[in-house]
Amino acid sequence: MSKLLFPPKCVLCGKILEKGELDLCGACRTEMADYPLGRVKIPFVEEWAALWHYDGNARKSLLRYKFYCRRNYAQNYGRLLAMRIDRQWEQGFDVISWVPISRRRKLRRGYDQVELLARAVCRELNVPCVRCLKKIRHNPPQSGIVGQAQRRANVLGVYAAVKPEQFRDKRILLLDDIITTGATVSEAARVLLTAGAQEVYCVAVAAAKNDKK
Repeated sequence: MSKLLFPPKCVLCGKILEKGELDLCGACRTEMADYPLGRVKIPFVEEWAALWHYDGNARKSLLRYKFYCRRNYAQNYGRLLAMRIDRQWEQGFDVISWVPISRRRKLRRGYDQVELLARAVCRELNVPCVRCLKKIRHNPPQSGIVGQAQRRANVLGVYAAVKPEQFRDKRILLLDDIITTGATVSEAARVLLTAGAQEVYCVAVAAAKNDKK
């Protein structure tokens, strides 16, 4: 009955899915090219990847997810991310974690959208989902700051490790929703490595098209 009242829709364009389709409609699955493996190095991150470029329907979808309470998108993104991770890194990971938002932002929004992503991916891959970081300072959103140096300065010192013994000497896959300059995931990875992680990789739903990471 729920499927009759609320038929599943494409997570990107919103079109009602045909029988046999999951997460994406046929057109989006065909037209949305994979984001290439990050060609530009993000400091402290071994390798990184994303599903799509952050523009068009991918951008609209993520804005709905973050700001219009489309929490159900986490399940769709999670399945798609899990497939990308399996294809990208056959060696797997010891721990999957996420870049956390601040307590104030979580209270205002009602959920941490990246934590939901991480938990969805972990269910698909059967890998432990571990809270490795906490945000200790509420900084301005990165989206409102222009310039790579300014973005790095904005996130410096905003994260702290949580129970480092749970990830010491382990390979961590860090989830984020959007990568633009890479400053946020770089700072998060730096904190994890300083606390004893062996390697940090990163994957996001979308990344800036200019690829200046």
